[in-house]
Amino acid sequence: MNLLYVGDVMGAVGLEVIERELPGLCKERSVDLVIAQAENVSDGKGTTPADFKRMQAAGVDFCTGGNWSLHRQEIIPALSDPAQPIIRPANYPSGTPGLGWKYINAGGGQVLVVSLLGQIVGKDADKPMDNPLHVIDRILEDQKDVPKVATVVNFHGDYSSEKVVIGHYLDGRVTAVVGDHWHVPTADARVLPGDTAHITDVGMCGALDASLGVTYGSIIPRWHDGRQTRNELEATGCRQFNAVLVQSNEQGLAVAVKSIRRTW
Repeated sequence: MNLLYVGDVMGAVGLEVIERELPGLCKERSVDLVIAQAENVSDGKGTTPADFKRMQAAGVDFCTGGNWSLHRQEIIPALSDPAQPIIRPANYPSGTPGLGWKYINAGGGQVLVVSLLGQIVGKDADKPMDNPLHVIDRILEDQKDVPKVATVVNFHGDYSSEKVVIGHYLDGRVTAVVGDHWHVPTADARVLPGDTAHITDVGMCGALDASLGVTYGSIIPRWHDGRQTRNELEATGCRQFNAVLVQSNEQGLAVAVKSIRRTW
């Protein structure tokens, strides 16, 4: 099957980008399942139910999560419903609302999708979270007898070392490990020796002429002068679409992976 993982959809511009690019790309590449990182969709922080539906209308089948997933209380019922294709990171402490993994039917069977949060994620670095390696071990063990055609793990983190290590840790055990959160695509997409597709960071969808989707005017004074400024999302200028396409076999392992980057 052909799995397309779309990088962080950043704000209204990101939504416009996937509405423009996704339908044609899915047809062109015969995509069976589209997974997208949705933690930055609504004004850069979380996802509203309306924007979740807009993502689905654009062709996104499943939404993964990150450190902003729980920012909007109104999306928590969907995060907690196994039938709704949206998740938050699985390694939040016990008792955190929402689910960190779910199944979706695609490509002739069930696909297991898991989100994990890195142990160092910006200003959230001091927040308690469970060890992501322990958590994914437990999920894979608990779900080992469930028939599935693919398993996709999203790792949302700041450290490239964490993203690289977990790819190799899960090599041969899952179909793909896709890193995100940087909003900058890395040039290392490859199939690892055990037939797991991996990329350190898939990049983002949204404004290109910006600091990860945020205006330079709201970032530079903070950096240069130490002024307290609020992030303002860039709404003008060039656009970018970043994703990774994974082809898997009947054993649920990867046979090919390709980065897709489009700018205009």
